[in-house]
Amino acid sequence: MAHLLLIDDDPVQLDIRRRLLERSGHSIATAATPAEALAALAARAPACVLMDLRLPAAADGRALLRDLKRLAPDVPVIVLTGMPQDLESTPERALASALLRKPVRSESLAAVIGRLAISAFLALFCSSPAFAQIRDFSFAVKNPRSELIADLDLSSPGADWSRQGAEAASARLTIAGLPPQHIVVYGGPRRHTYSVFLGRLPAGSHTLRISRDSKLSAANARLEIHDARVREVPPGDPAYEIVAHAPILYPRADTIGRFSDIPLLTYATRANERGQRRLEYTVIFSNEDGGTSTRSLMARWGRPTDIEYVYRVWLDARGAISRTQIQTRGHKDVPYDGRREAFHPVLETVTNNNMVEAARGQSLLRHQPAPVEVDLSHGSRELVMDQFPLTYAVAAKELIREGKLREPGSPSDENISDPRHYLTIELKLNLKHGALQVFVGRRNTNQWAGSAAGRAEDFITRSGWVRTAVELPPNTAPDEITALALQCMVNRDPRKKGEPNTGACQVEAIGQVFFLGNDYMPRSPLRFSDAPAVIESGAIAVFRRQP
Repeated sequence: MAHLLLIDDDPVQLDIRRRLLERSGHSIATAATPAEALAALAARAPACVLMDLRLPAAADGRALLRDLKRLAPDVPVIVLTGMPQDLESTPERALASALLRKPVRSESLAAVIGRLAISAFLALFCSSPAFAQIRDFSFAVKNPRSELIADLDLSSPGADWSRQGAEAASARLTIAGLPPQHIVVYGGPRRHTYSVFLGRLPAGSHTLRISRDSKLSAANARLEIHDARVREVPPGDPAYEIVAHAPILYPRADTIGRFSDIPLLTYATRANERGQRRLEYTVIFSNEDGGTSTRSLMARWGRPTDIEYVYRVWLDARGAISRTQIQTRGHKDVPYDGRREAFHPVLETVTNNNMVEAARGQSLLRHQPAPVEVDLSHGSRELVMDQFPLTYAVAAKELIREGKLREPGSPSDENISDPRHYLTIELKLNLKHGALQVFVGRRNTNQWAGSAAGRAEDFITRSGWVRTAVELPPNTAPDEITALALQCMVNRDPRKKGEPNTGACQVEAIGQVFFLGNDYMPRSPLRFSDAPAVIESGAIAVFRRQP
């Protein structure tokens, strides 16, 4: 039978109901106050809650009802009251699965509990604990100054990121003393580890509850909770500063429930500037609903995701914050002036191209991805996607769902073809008034496909490690690729006086070159001759395929 939680400030009534339900085979936890009820809820998830409304006042019961549904949204709550009007005309009525007027016949009460408890049990549990829609994990904290990270092994059977209405389950994480946060289980049925930072907690024992948020999950997407591990990052640990200053991110309001432009992961880089340590946090979003077209994203960046730095912080020799910066509307850098939780800034995505501002209110969704520290001195920032290849698959499936794919061979469209038709190319460049386009040569044809498709605005105009992608005919095999040709043009604005009439594109190295496989994951890279070359404007250099 089911485990039930009974709440009543009348000890006689509480004992009578406990005895009645235990005789029916249920296991029972009891509480006489709202505080005891929340403690019992945290200790063990019930299949159903039975509560009196006046504890001692109706307002106390309504407040408890809100807390119960906030912490365990999928657990049904039966409310007993001698005055139904205390609840019927209030917003909290929608939170109660059943409202019964006292006195209640034992048979009626047992029937309602049985119906709701069995329904909840079937919805929340299967034969294996891994299939639970609610699971609790106990952990201990040794150092109250430590930052905590949770590594959660989750999957979402029935989910398909490419289909509207089946995108993903949303997992809700709750710990007493901390605000709830969510994880969008974007990996679908694939078991995947999602890492989040929790913040700080007092030393001692704590319970992490993971539950499926039915209001924010796709209808057909279940939640499998395989495992959870909480680890401490204490002061003095090399990773401590990176974790301690990681941003809390509220999603853009119009994306909640749409599974669009979600933050897939956060990565962090370190630098030293004038004797101060600079930490920079960048978020990889699954796509962007505005700003750069998908076609231009592929031509100028080599991927359909949106990668944006959101927060920079400079630390003095003592580790104190000396200044901060965020990237806000119009790609402007401004100081961060918002609230913090410990050192964590609270940011909100506010534009269709995922710029941020200081969060002013609260959000239904709260994302706290644990930052991954990376060194990008030997490659482009897209290397982070290579380390987490699921990001490619999620981005591609979001394009399918949002209708951003077109038929092959129609480069006039702002959309793109299937991402598996593109060859991704990474280069290290040093441009001097130059703009560069990449062409791909194939066996048995004299036509070369170009990354910018003839559009000057889609040439690459930045130095350093960069990526681009070239559309090729469907089913082009890696063995068909024979060479890369790099064309350099003058990067100038003819409307401005004094603009240069010549330029040069220095190619220092060729990095990763690959197709996506059938699963939208990167395939084995192709190799090319990578001797440094300086290409004058108007010229083309060819790099041959190597075995």
